[in-house]
Amino acid sequence: MTLNEALRLIAGIMILISLYLAVTYSQNWLWFTAFIGLNLLQSSFTKWCLMMTFLKKMGLKGT
Repeated sequence: MTLNEALRLIAGIMILISLYLAVTYSQNWLWFTAFIGLNLLQSSFTKWCLMMTFLKKMGLKGT
């Protein structure tokens, strides 16, 4: 699995989990969904993402 594939997988899982928690427990979990979206937006402009730093340290290679 490449770095980009892992990043997309983690982002997708986190969004689905936060949506599940919002529907099941409290709509305040939608703030977490918004946080993930803002991080994705920020990384598209800056080309930097904290999760990518962690994934690189775990040994995943780029594209």
